Amino acid sequence: MQDPAISADFPATGRIAFQGEPGAYSHEACRRARPGMEALPCATFEDTVEACRSGAADLAMLPVENSTYGRVADIHHLLPESGLHIVDETFVRVHISLLGLPGVRLDEITEAMSHTVLLGQCRNFLRRHNIRTVTGADTAGSAARVAEAGQRHLGALASPLAGEIYGLDRLADEIEDRQNNTTRFLIMSRRPDHSRRPDREGRDRMLTSFVFRVRNIPAALYKAMGGFATNGVNMTKLESYMVNGVFTATQFYADIEGHPEDPPVARALEELRYFTSSLTILGVYPADPLRALQAPATAD
Repeated sequence: MQDPAISADFPATGRIAFQGEPGAYSHEACRRARPGMEALPCATFEDTVEACRSGAADLAMLPVENSTYGRVADIHHLLPESGLHIVDETFVRVHISLLGLPGVRLDEITEAMSHTVLLGQCRNFLRRHNIRTVTGADTAGSAARVAEAGQRHLGALASPLAGEIYGLDRLADEIEDRQNNTTRFLIMSRRPDHSRRPDREGRDRMLTSFVFRVRNIPAALYKAMGGFATNGVNMTKLESYMVNGVFTATQFYADIEGHPEDPPVARALEELRYFTSSLTILGVYPADPLRALQAPATAD
């Protein structure tokens, strides 16, 4: 049976698009969330969206935020303009491996190549082994370059998946300084899917994502947010960003728990509409079970 989020306006391709080269962490997210689909690499986020929009792929995988580095640049601008809808989320733990040519030993590696962000996440390991850093365009691309270069002293910092794809040995695993480093991804479709609800055991907690702009009146944002508090709706994320480079034009991105048809959520959104000049629902989707693991522990 076809996924209800896959639009019938194009023949189904069985593909999910992602930004990066094979072996990127976005590729890993595709394999985790849609293991039965073919992952389609794209050069940019815009190309990833267009692959889904044009029918070259059924779905698109987009990273939105990282637990260490915050939100992914430009994604919040891209989401409302994409014409696509959020149908799922998935979390990927960023496990970093040192990859080398087959047969190379760890003590032979004197330089490691990767994206600057990943290089910064392995400082302790690199310092301990006296390995110099070499900046690459991206993580999976660095693994491909190491495989092509054929230099025994040169390693790559990338995912274990990249090592598998490019035929490199894993010389050391999970070398990241922070063991909880996690990236959140959103799965996008041409067609929204608001049909899902929590099951009887309370699993599949629903989330709703939307963007809005408040009216130009005093305390508009404060009043707009009041409906969520009075109706007991938990807002898990609220971020603002500039629109079209204008300091006075601000758009807000929000995630809340619940479905728009839940009475408390419906009342909160109705109150929000009164204080906004625009409101767009980006998606309604189940929370990834790994979301609960990201919550900070509370003291007894």
